[in-house]
Amino acid sequence: MLGFDAGSVTTSLRRVVATAQNGLEVLRLGGLETDAVPSSFTVVARDPMYRLRRYFADENPSGPPVVLVPPMMMAADVYDVTRDQGGVGLLHAAGMDPWVVDFGSPATEEGGWNRTLTDHIVAISEIVDLVARETGRDVHLAGYSQGGMFCYQAAAYRSSRNIASIVTFGSPVDTLAALPLGIPAGVATRGAEFLAEHVFTRLAVTDWMARTGFQLLDPAKTVKSRIDFLLQLHDRDALLPRESQRRFLAMDGWVAWSGPAVAELLTQFVVHNRMMTGGFSIRGKVVSLTELTVPILAFVGEVDDIGQPLAVRGIRRAAPRAQVFEADLRAGHFGLVVGSTAATQTWPITSKWLDWREGNGPRPLEVRAMSYDDHPPSESGVSVSARLVHTAATIAEVGVGIGRGAVSAAAGAVRGSREISTEAVRTLPKLAKLGQLQPHSPVSMGRLLAEQNRRAPSAECFVFDDRVYSYAAVNERIDNVVRGLIAHGIRPAMHIGVLMETRPSALAAVAALSRIGAVAVLVQPSPDVGVALRLGRAEMVIVDPENLDSAVDLGFEVLVLGGGESRALSIPTSDTVVDLEQVDPSSIDLPGWYVPNPGRARELAFVLFSGSGDTLAAKYVTNYRWALSAFGTAGSAGLSRSDTVYCLAPLHHSAGLLVAVGGALAGGSRIALSRGLAPERFADEVQRYGVTVVSYTWAMMRDLLDHPDLPEPRLHPIRLFIGSGMPVNLWRRTVDRLAPARVLEFYASTEGDVVLANVAGVKIGSKGRPLPGSGRVALAAYDPVTARFVTDDHGFVRDCADDEPGVLLGRPGLDDVSGSYMRGVFEAGDVWTPTELMFRRDEGGDFWLLGNKRSVVLTAHGPVYPQPVVDAVSGLDQVDLAVTYGVGDPGEQWAVCAVTLRPGASLGARAVGEALAAVPAEQRPDLVHVVADIPVSAAFRPVDEALRAAGLPTPGPRAWYADGLGEYRRLTKAVAADRFSTSAGASSVGRSGS
Repeated sequence: MLGFDAGSVTTSLRRVVATAQNGLEVLRLGGLETDAVPSSFTVVARDPMYRLRRYFADENPSGPPVVLVPPMMMAADVYDVTRDQGGVGLLHAAGMDPWVVDFGSPATEEGGWNRTLTDHIVAISEIVDLVARETGRDVHLAGYSQGGMFCYQAAAYRSSRNIASIVTFGSPVDTLAALPLGIPAGVATRGAEFLAEHVFTRLAVTDWMARTGFQLLDPAKTVKSRIDFLLQLHDRDALLPRESQRRFLAMDGWVAWSGPAVAELLTQFVVHNRMMTGGFSIRGKVVSLTELTVPILAFVGEVDDIGQPLAVRGIRRAAPRAQVFEADLRAGHFGLVVGSTAATQTWPITSKWLDWREGNGPRPLEVRAMSYDDHPPSESGVSVSARLVHTAATIAEVGVGIGRGAVSAAAGAVRGSREISTEAVRTLPKLAKLGQLQPHSPVSMGRLLAEQNRRAPSAECFVFDDRVYSYAAVNERIDNVVRGLIAHGIRPAMHIGVLMETRPSALAAVAALSRIGAVAVLVQPSPDVGVALRLGRAEMVIVDPENLDSAVDLGFEVLVLGGGESRALSIPTSDTVVDLEQVDPSSIDLPGWYVPNPGRARELAFVLFSGSGDTLAAKYVTNYRWALSAFGTAGSAGLSRSDTVYCLAPLHHSAGLLVAVGGALAGGSRIALSRGLAPERFADEVQRYGVTVVSYTWAMMRDLLDHPDLPEPRLHPIRLFIGSGMPVNLWRRTVDRLAPARVLEFYASTEGDVVLANVAGVKIGSKGRPLPGSGRVALAAYDPVTARFVTDDHGFVRDCADDEPGVLLGRPGLDDVSGSYMRGVFEAGDVWTPTELMFRRDEGGDFWLLGNKRSVVLTAHGPVYPQPVVDAVSGLDQVDLAVTYGVGDPGEQWAVCAVTLRPGASLGARAVGEALAAVPAEQRPDLVHVVADIPVSAAFRPVDEALRAAGLPTPGPRAWYADGLGEYRRLTKAVAADRFSTSAGASSVGRSGS
């Protein structure tokens, strides 16, 4: 017979009663009464955005002030969950002066639901001023999670003024490097963009939504903590030490987010990831973390799946001018600031850091310099072992059999293929749009700006002089300029000159003419202004104040636009000089004929110019041709709203108007306008604006690469250079000096549909292949000696074989303004538009420029194509610039290659011969020489007119000639007199042993 254990029954009954009593208290009060007393504080400042608490103020603290910033969704009490283990109590005990920012809840503050992210950042900046004034000391700024992001952003906004150091706890910077739950970056950006534009403009995040979202990011731990609580509900003594922390996470610690603040957070720091790239906007001012110059300590949770280590360590790359340190803890996200790990490690390390920065102690042993290594997209920074141990332990305690680590690993395995498909999804629609255009399709620059404004009026259109302008503001400015232009007689199809520096008003003028349907004749400031305006059939001219003097005597009515609020015109207004800025747009009634953006694909949109002096020529660009470049650039460069495109080229150059501005508008990217090329400005603006794509022309990059302020490789946001004409050696230097950026080289005929792009960037120097969506391209056999196309037995032009020189032709498509057609070229009835350029096509289908038909040097040993010679010698590290030209009469010319050398470099005959060995023997130059300078045009294209006029090179140690045996030798006076004198004749230099 079994015995009856009365003691066991009594214990069980007591346990049941205790469980019931404690459970009833939890149901009635939300938790157990702990009798915990919060740390004492005084509210020293009140504002609609915040309450500023100073803890232990009655004790007259004299230690260094520490301002603690909570995340936007969490209560300020996160730093005082338990007095004996909370951040403020422990910092105070260590001799610090803790202050805490209390943003309150948008639900209870007046105007709270309209708060923006910018409001929070500006509030923190104001608090730094207040605390610095009150204490007379620089402030240590510290923040948890998003609060740390606020600290970085506010410090950058105020250029680190009055800030002694920054301390962050699990604060992500590279938000796309390691997302919670292994979410692919492409999915995150598209989802964040949708939420920002369509959800949070109408909806806020309530406190229960914030709490639930936080818990779902680590569901296993959430379930474990709840089961632990229920299993110990009978043991009040065991629960009380952690009850304040449990109640904070389960109920009390969460506050709502305003919709505008969440939308701004998603747009700037998820979609655009501008903590890393720079160029985020605070009240219209462009800000970058590169402006941080104070010491930074970032706490990294080794098993933090919210502020993952790689995302946190992004600060090292984003703030290259700051000393950045880290402290690694075996903790999750919340455990970094609350709980036993925080009490025994986080806050003591923080105190020792503050002492060190104040000169009162050594650097903490736990603090080390942070490094930032490149990583594959599948990594998060949470080590596999740490993740497995942490996850397995958590799961084992609650009996769950499936590890989330396996799910994360699976997500990482497919991430690469998802990113490839994301790129295709982003690119193909832009290229497909080209194929949908018909001659009567409505398309223009003005229309594209209006479409982007309708899609996202608050999105950023461009940045200039540290100010950001939204699409809404830009379109309003354009519409105002439209009214002023119409009031002064401008109508559709009129040709209007634009003589302006690169500035917002120039962009507004060109877009306004497009919106009217007029033709913008873009001319550069030069002695050829009058000739260019007449070639472009301009009827009046729009200028900025800087170019007013050069325009008034040209015989045109002059309209002055832009120049800033404090400008003063050098010439008073009159019947022929009108100040558009003095026109009140609201006083102008639009005429009945005005229809915004009437431009059709086949209609003329712009007139650009090439050459100078006697070679000045007008180039006619239709709306379709502009759209071809715009969407082609956006598609091949993968431009998106995450990009900021740096427009270095002036708007009157095709690289500025068609590639940089057009591509950015088509891709929805932000445009960064620059006042011109200057190495110090480039280095500064690239970092501050968060430039991801840089447009270039020809040798533009050569003066930039050696500048000491240029950012180090991998510590800059640039991913791509796009443009045309970059010399081979400059290409290599660019990708080496500014890794991991690459070069996307284009060739686009100003007229017609021919667009080539070297998208892969593997064959340096190649112009690439025809862009999908552009017109068909062909190479027609051409004899430069006779200046005629080579025909077959039936009289048709012969299509070039691989590596055979020929003239590039393109299908005319929708572009019908040039009129330079060829019919019956390869077959009866076909129609092609010829370019002036010769190319060869390699066996892989890539096109290589040989030079203009007129620039081919006609020697006694055959034609010498200038570009292959330039490419060959430009491959030498010693060479800076190179040009190839002819001296003498056609058919008896000498082919001469002139080079300049990089500082400190020297060049010899052997290096010249080795470099030119890649060129067929009969196409090598007769002479190579080093010159002091090769002039470049306004577009940075090397020009050879002065060198050609100077004649043959002077004999000496830096001039070499081809000896006819495949070698180059020093040019002496005797050899020059014997072989290269006028009387000797070109025929004396053959390739058969002469």
